[in-house]
Amino acid sequence: MTTIPPIIPNRRITGMSAILLPHLDERTVDWDALDAHIARTHAAGLTPAVNMDTGYVQLIDDATRRQVLDRTAEITGGEFVAGAFVNDEAGAAFDLGGYANAALEISSRGGTPVVFPSHGLNSHGDAGWLAGYQAVATEVDCFIGFELGQMFVPYGRIVDAETYTALLEIPQCIGAKHSSLDRMLEWQRLEIRDAQRPDFMVLTGNDLGIDMVMYGSDYLLGLSTFAPDLFAERDRHWETGDPAFFELNDMLQYLGHFTFRPPTPGYRHNAATFMELRGWAGSDAVPEGAPRRPDSDRAVLADIAQRLGVLA
Repeated sequence: MTTIPPIIPNRRITGMSAILLPHLDERTVDWDALDAHIARTHAAGLTPAVNMDTGYVQLIDDATRRQVLDRTAEITGGEFVAGAFVNDEAGAAFDLGGYANAALEISSRGGTPVVFPSHGLNSHGDAGWLAGYQAVATEVDCFIGFELGQMFVPYGRIVDAETYTALLEIPQCIGAKHSSLDRMLEWQRLEIRDAQRPDFMVLTGNDLGIDMVMYGSDYLLGLSTFAPDLFAERDRHWETGDPAFFELNDMLQYLGHFTFRPPTPGYRHNAATFMELRGWAGSDAVPEGAPRRPDSDRAVLADIAQRLGVLA
């Protein structure tokens, strides 16, 4: 049985923020808004994470994906992580060459690859998932793993505790994003990490439980793209022991529960609207194929922005 881990006060939190890819319309990226968002995220002290689910990596073409990498590398000086994505189909075999090439595109620009889920990696059981990561380690010197629940993508996989334990035995894997939205599963992973490999980063992807940082998780969140400035402020409060952490965390969590409601991928449209409300983007457009939220969400998001003090 998983036990509740102790709270770890005054801990310096490592924050990685999955960058939304702003659009002017369904087919046109807002490159100026993207550049500014990467820059503000990096300036806030968070590590930009591009070409993730928040960046529509499943929907953009190869040229756009590479341009995102080029711009991110230039803006951050190579201080970023990015999804190493393989675009395959149901029933596909694991594509080691595809992952190796995708990882090289990232590492050659100074970034750290995040092994993004695919049919070939995730659709062959936990043993196949682990074998895939072990194979990646023969080709890639340093990478981050990724458990992603099926509420985000149909080819997601959350592995069992034994498989997760074996992942920590791969030295090239320096951490793993955990996006089950289940805090008990994440507490289990923290327990495994603390017992086996204390330097391994458990990167919470639980946008419904962002207080997981209190228990020893770091984060790679989509929610933080709404407000990297406020997430960085919250993290400083925790490190310094300022009780202002709790009120700010509660309000950010309210934003998370509203925007990450089913269907979960709709959070990206909410993020685009929130960025538009903040003056960070000229449109709340999403690419073709991405779900949109109802127009009524705008008033709720504006109210949350006002409560957070980022909208007059």
